[in-house]
Amino acid sequence: MARGGRNFNSNGKQKDEAPKVKISKETLKEALVLFTYLKPYRAKFIGSLVFIALSAFTTSLFPLFLGKMIDAAAPGAAGTIGQSTSLGASLGINLKDIQWSLNTTLLLIFLQLTIQTIFSFMRVYLLTEVGEKALADMRKDVYSRLLSMPMSYFTEKRVGELSNRISSDLSQIQDAISFTLAEFLRGIFTLIIGLGFIFWISAKLALVMLAVVPVIAILAVIFGMRIRKMARKAQDQLADSGTIVQETFQGISIVKSFTAEFYEISRYVKSVYAVVDTAITNARYRGAFISFMIFSVFGSIAFVMWYGANMIKTGELTMGSLTMFVIFSMFVGGTFAGFADMFSQLQKTLGATQSIREILRTQGESVELGMNQVKPEFQLNGQVRFEEVAFSYPSRPDVQVLKSISLLANNGEQIAVVGPSGAGKSTLAALLLQFYQPDKGALYFDERLATDFPISQLRMQMAYVPQDIVLFGGTIKENIAYGNLHATEEEIIAAAKQANAHEFISKFPEGYQTIVGERGIKLSGGQRQRVAIARAILKNPTFLILDEATSSLDSESEQLVQEALENLMQGRTSFVIAHRLSTIRNANKIVVIDKGVVAEQGSHEQLMANNGLYRKLNEMQFEFGSIGANTNS
Repeated sequence: MARGGRNFNSNGKQKDEAPKVKISKETLKEALVLFTYLKPYRAKFIGSLVFIALSAFTTSLFPLFLGKMIDAAAPGAAGTIGQSTSLGASLGINLKDIQWSLNTTLLLIFLQLTIQTIFSFMRVYLLTEVGEKALADMRKDVYSRLLSMPMSYFTEKRVGELSNRISSDLSQIQDAISFTLAEFLRGIFTLIIGLGFIFWISAKLALVMLAVVPVIAILAVIFGMRIRKMARKAQDQLADSGTIVQETFQGISIVKSFTAEFYEISRYVKSVYAVVDTAITNARYRGAFISFMIFSVFGSIAFVMWYGANMIKTGELTMGSLTMFVIFSMFVGGTFAGFADMFSQLQKTLGATQSIREILRTQGESVELGMNQVKPEFQLNGQVRFEEVAFSYPSRPDVQVLKSISLLANNGEQIAVVGPSGAGKSTLAALLLQFYQPDKGALYFDERLATDFPISQLRMQMAYVPQDIVLFGGTIKENIAYGNLHATEEEIIAAAKQANAHEFISKFPEGYQTIVGERGIKLSGGQRQRVAIARAILKNPTFLILDEATSSLDSESEQLVQEALENLMQGRTSFVIAHRLSTIRNANKIVVIDKGVVAEQGSHEQLMANNGLYRKLNEMQFEFGSIGANTNS
């Protein structure tokens, strides 16, 4: 469920971050499967890895050249300046003894920085391009798979959860490819090169430094985990306070009518101060962590410098070599510290990968993707037959909605389905649309089993107008054209006229280009209903399924739309689910469903003469209508 544009779980907790999972052989194997999306771009991906290694190597040359510059300025260095002035010689076996002039060293530094800049640009550019393209392919596959899922899948999943999979989880994977992977590999290269250099400069000093670094790194990780845990707690509490605000404003009429302003303010203040307490506690940990790091890092540097200075006194080390050593040590220490965060990011990526892999592994419906037309061999005439159909929703297998339904609708007939709430009327529509398959019995179209038809071929020949009208957030024209994406503007207008929608659409300043808003919120209930009917008319279906299609219309609009629907239903098989029995008296057949079975069926006159459930429902509505009329008068 989405609240305020962010994703929350059932407790109202924010779900922006992917869950962390343990790193194991199985989770890593799953993650590597998603790297198959890199195959089309493997040349650029390999190139980016090469540039990562080259970038790390050229970056590591900077401390070397800086140390040589300091040695060049040190007393007594002039005597060794002329030994070699070429970079090629500097890569020889006597690198420690090589000396360059200050000017030569500066030129080498700028040459190194220029080459490093090119390498860094190429690694970022190539890896980003590969990551973005691979992610686009992944998004397409995940979205396509979600759209092909059966209706039972969507009844078990929250919309916010599915949106989170496409947005947050895939973005987490993209960050792993474009950033985390690059930083991890760069850190590995830097660590290897840095350790190599510090041992090359002085093995004794390297061992002193390495004795200190692990202790600092371990304590940094412990502090970091605690701080992240407190930060997540504060984030969850903040999400709770946001939920209170949203719920209060959504139900503001209830709050004011019950004079509950003080209660809501108290509830919000309590939530806000819980955030404050957590944030202050977290600040203590962060303050202690920062103080500890400052003391540890600078203390370690001071200790290494002190030990190195003694080595300079004894002639074991030069000033430039000590400078190199300190900078390389900072590289190594920074890399160690970065690995902790990378490990956390890796855990999140593996969690996101599991979610995405779960979607990609789930078997969806065999829907036809693309602008397909009805194939001649699957063209329907309009007959449909239910034979002893029984059905329970997958989410409620113990509740049998339909027990044994048998009914026949011939080509061009109007079948009205009536009955008490919960009798199973809308379930019949869901089975017709192949949203679900019967548990028992069979459904036939033109005396052919429904399972013999591709699902898309059946649905292309059906139009559905639900009770809860859903419009997309675009224009009125786009919503009507959803019935036939190839329709011309004239055909769209003609459909709107048939649905008696053209008149109110024309009154809008933007006409058919009017934006309807999210779920059609800018239109009234009756206007939304008529747009949905126009959408069904434009599809020109063989089967028409109307689920309370006139429920939101006023009396005048209902009469106009009822006339349009009667014209539309001519020549095509129609199933009309209705509570308002006055709208279906002219149906060819009225089917009364009660407790999952067909209680009775026939024409209006036949059923009124039966003195059964249909007559009872009619009399109840007539009495209710009379009471309402007297009250209004």
